[in-house]
Amino acid sequence: MKCMADLCVIPFNGQISVADEIAECHRVLQQFDIDIQLHGYGTNLYGEWDEVFAAIKACHEKLHDSGVVRISSTIKVGTRTDKDQKIEDKVDAVNERLAAHEPPAKP
Repeated sequence: MKCMADLCVIPFNGQISVADEIAECHRVLQQFDIDIQLHGYGTNLYGEWDEVFAAIKACHEKLHDSGVVRISSTIKVGTRTDKDQKIEDKVDAVNERLAAHEPPAKP
C-alpha cells in the first residue's frame, strides 16, 4: 500500500538550530526507494508504507547513533486506494486552481 507522509523531526541537541541533524536525516531518506520533498517545517515522503516507515526509523537510528539522546517526530500519513497520487500531483492541483483565479494584472 502506498502512502504519503509529512514528517517533522525535532532532535533535542541542546542547540537552537537543528539544520545539521535535518540534513543528516535527508541523506538517510535519500537511501530509500521513496519520493522526498523538503519543505520549511518538515519533509513530505511518498512510497510504499513499509519503505516510508523504515526510512523514518532509519532517521531516528542515525541521529541516535550520532549522539542525539532524544528525538520527537510528528508524522501525518494518508493513504488512498482510488489512484496513485504523488506529492507533486497534489501541489500541481492547487497551483492549477490558483492560476485559474489569478487577479487581473495591475496597469
